[in-house]
Amino acid sequence: MVFFICVIIGFLSAFIGSLVGLGGGVILVPSLLILYELFDSFNWANSHNIVGISLLVMVFTALSSSISYFKEKRIDYKSGGLFVIGSVPGGIFGSWLNQFLHTEIFSLYFGLLMFAIFLMFFFKANILKRKRAVPNKWTVDREVFLNGTKQTYSFSSITAIVIAMAVGTLSGLFGIGGGSLMVPIMVLLFGFPAHIATATSMYMIFFLSLISSLTHIILGHIPWEYVWLFIPGAWIGGTIGAMLNKRLKSSTLEWVLRIILIVIGIRLIWQGIG
Repeated sequence: MVFFICVIIGFLSAFIGSLVGLGGGVILVPSLLILYELFDSFNWANSHNIVGISLLVMVFTALSSSISYFKEKRIDYKSGGLFVIGSVPGGIFGSWLNQFLHTEIFSLYFGLLMFAIFLMFFFKANILKRKRAVPNKWTVDREVFLNGTKQTYSFSSITAIVIAMAVGTLSGLFGIGGGSLMVPIMVLLFGFPAHIATATSMYMIFFLSLISSLTHIILGHIPWEYVWLFIPGAWIGGTIGAMLNKRLKSSTLEWVLRIILIVIGIRLIWQGIG
């Protein structure tokens, strides 16, 4: 029974994570937290092990998704490289910090984080986005073609690295991969088209999860007898989610993300204070 549940969670986490650029952690982590509370057979799923599993599984999720997005030419490698530079040191620090959180308080903090991300999507891009500054050596100007239409966006490389470092810290701490924070930031603050943000997020998540999971391995947070149960489903789910992503409108992707965040966020907050 545990085997079957873990395979399904791995598939759904990767499928939904790849579809909206989350990396899957916002599905896998709360799912295991809830199972930890409800079933004795999941008593191994404390907060430290869950985060370690989530980050290791996301390596495979992000890799399978990135391969699909690479074929579709949707990844912004220049922007993604800047996000990686900032997020990797933050991921190492957050992974180290995770060992000091207990499972109950972890559920509360994680639920509050998801609720905060949910609220971010109700801001309009033209409210959050700064007025475009005079281009300088720190400004990144990008243009992409989606369905024959040219779209442009720009941002400060320094701002991107600093924000990515904060996102990386939260990723290592909570095992969310960083996509659930980075996608709304890219869309709302930097003006990325949602499809480019999703693909670039998965590219960043691959490197961030790889380094963060190595930190958790060193700290002994990986229950190897269980982690392999999630990987086959994660690989398949990540590939299918990336394929479906290109068929959906950006607005549809944002609403899928909103619903997932608020439902799971409320459940975890209730669990944390219960």
